[in-house]
Amino acid sequence: MTTTGSQQLHWPEAEAEASPGARLRALLTSPEPALLMGAHDGLSARIAADSGFPGLWASGFCISTALGVRDSDEASWTDLLGMIARVVEAAGLPVLVDGDTGYGNFNTARLFTAQAERIGAAGVCLEDKIFPKMNSFVGDAHALAPIGEFCGKIAACREVLTDPEFVVVARVEALIAGAGLAEALRRAEAYRRAGADAIFIHSRQSTIKEIAEFAGEWDGRLPLVIAPTTYHSTPLEEFAELGISGVIWANQSMRAAVTAMRQACRSLLAEGPKAVEPTIATLNEVFTLMGYQKLAADEERYARLHSDLDDS
Repeated sequence: MTTTGSQQLHWPEAEAEASPGARLRALLTSPEPALLMGAHDGLSARIAADSGFPGLWASGFCISTALGVRDSDEASWTDLLGMIARVVEAAGLPVLVDGDTGYGNFNTARLFTAQAERIGAAGVCLEDKIFPKMNSFVGDAHALAPIGEFCGKIAACREVLTDPEFVVVARVEALIAGAGLAEALRRAEAYRRAGADAIFIHSRQSTIKEIAEFAGEWDGRLPLVIAPTTYHSTPLEEFAELGISGVIWANQSMRAAVTAMRQACRSLLAEGPKAVEPTIATLNEVFTLMGYQKLAADEERYARLHSDLDDS
């Protein structure tokens, strides 16, 4: 059971007719690009749900950062799954999990995917780089995995699933690695044939030029997912015109938290709480977001339910 800021209860039985994977598929096949917000813990997941996002991206970069380590496979996949479970439970939304490279070979990839499905995730995204990976926005040494090896990971993940609607996304890093458009297309088509449900085409250019070229050549063979971290000024309408199915705002929530926490810490040290209190959430805002009022009402209701027995 989870609650959102509106304190709606989400019981698994009530949503049995639509699995998390089915709900994510519906988002990725809707007429307009689905906006997936990055989440790195239960709080960021609740805030995204309360703000109206229809789905979440459980970011490996952001979860690693929240754990105090770097996005270079320094956190174990069990560390990440523990936090992802919090994200899934807190929001009541379909969650696409950043599975990095699958943490090794086909076997670790399928074990990770199976665990992600068990904790209620809607899908897993695997990227075609060598393990251990480096964050795509750091440096230029981004070695790509052999195509056949990565196709084996996709097939292994597909076979281990119990829900056929669970979404397996293949993330193509050829543009990040400087391998070019033709290689990106070659890899994406191989991954489609291996059983991927969607392609995440990644770019770190400041414009949408690379993505537009890929989308034009790809011609809708599978849903396309992007993360416009560096080309964030592109209007959403342009993504729709290109036929993009999913837009991931992958790390903005974590980056916003870094800025806000740093400013609060510096202001408290320099000026004391009087400089901070007007700029931060009130306790009542937090209580409302976390559903404390509902908890208090339930406590009172259950206390009254059989209170007559105490007098007998």
